[in-house]
This record gives sequence, structure tokens and C-alpha cells, in this order.
Amino acid sequence: MAGKQGGRTRRRLSTEERREELLAVGARLFSRSPHEDVSIEEVAEIAGVSRGLLYHYFPTKKDFFAAVVERESRRMLQLTAAVPGVPAREQLSLGLDSFLEYVESHAQGFRAFHRAEAAGDPVVRKVYREGLDAQERQILDALAADPEVARLASEMTAAGLRIAVRGWLSFMVTVCLEWLEEPAMPREDVRDLCARALLGAITPS
Repeated sequence: MAGKQGGRTRRRLSTEERREELLAVGARLFSRSPHEDVSIEEVAEIAGVSRGLLYHYFPTKKDFFAAVVERESRRMLQLTAAVPGVPAREQLSLGLDSFLEYVESHAQGFRAFHRAEAAGDPVVRKVYREGLDAQERQILDALAADPEVARLASEMTAAGLRIAVRGWLSFMVTVCLEWLEEPAMPREDVRDLCARALLGAITPS
């Protein structure tokens, strides 16, 4: 049955809903502080659950942080998934629009995901690297599916193209993190800046 909190009836959450709630709290806390400075007790208190219940979902804090990073990675991949038959240039613009909307609306999750790069734990760093690798493959697949862009990039080796895309991802992350700190630049300008940077990186001078 539902419990009461603050005089209001609180609906009992399903297992998946509770897990999602905990991950959302984690994303908020990890976006502000290194994961070693965030305590499980703090997460449990904000979520209104016992520490034991949190450990039921995530055996260790390392597992919890890794799950937060994986959650944000999946969300970013879904937002930028390629659409078959749509030219890469158009997909790039549409994908960046969706991505930047996510960054703006879920700044805490985006920051939490990229904080994982500085994490000392190899499991967390592995989840983070796998997320970036998946984004890289998704971009490379979209570029290869467009004959015009594939022709422009044909002078590059496969390794060179992969390095260019990986470098662009780092560039885009830096731009987005700076944009969140100083959001005066319109989103459309950020989108166009990132789009030009990728196209410039893969096309011959």
C-alpha cells in the first residue's frame, strides 16, 4: 500500500521506477562533486530510502556511480541515433539539436557522465570509455552511410577518420561544458559551431 509523507500519500514505486529515481539523485549529486565525495547515506536520505535498500539495488558505491554513467550514456545515444536514408549533414544538425536540448535540460546528468573520466576506479572509467566508443561508432556509421560525406572523407584512412571523430567528441564535450557555465551563446550558434568543426575535421583542406 502507499505510504504517507508530509501529509500526502506517496505512491509505492515499482523496482524500475525506484532504480530510476535513485540514479536521478545520483546524477544530481555526482554532477556537483567528485564521486568519492558523495556518500551513499546522502543519496539514500535525498531519495527517502534506507541505505540498505540502496545497497539492494547497487551493491557498492562504485556500482552505483557506474550505473549513473551508463544511464546517461544510453540517453545520449538514443537522442543521437542515426535515421536511415537521411543525409549525414542533415542528421548532424538534427542530432546536435537533440543533443544540446538534452545537455541544457539534463545538465546534471551530462556533467555526471563526464566526471567519470576523472574517476580513479577502473570499472567506472571502463563504462565511461564504452559510452564514448559507442558514440564514436554511431557517428562513423552515419558518415559512412552518406555517399557525399563518404566521398569527402575518402582521402582519410579509417584510422585517421576515427581519430578525427574522437577528437571532435572531445571538442564538443568541452564546448558543451563551457556553454553550461556561460549559457549566453544561443543554442543554435553552439550547434553550428560543433557541426562546422566535425565537417571541417573530415573534409580535405
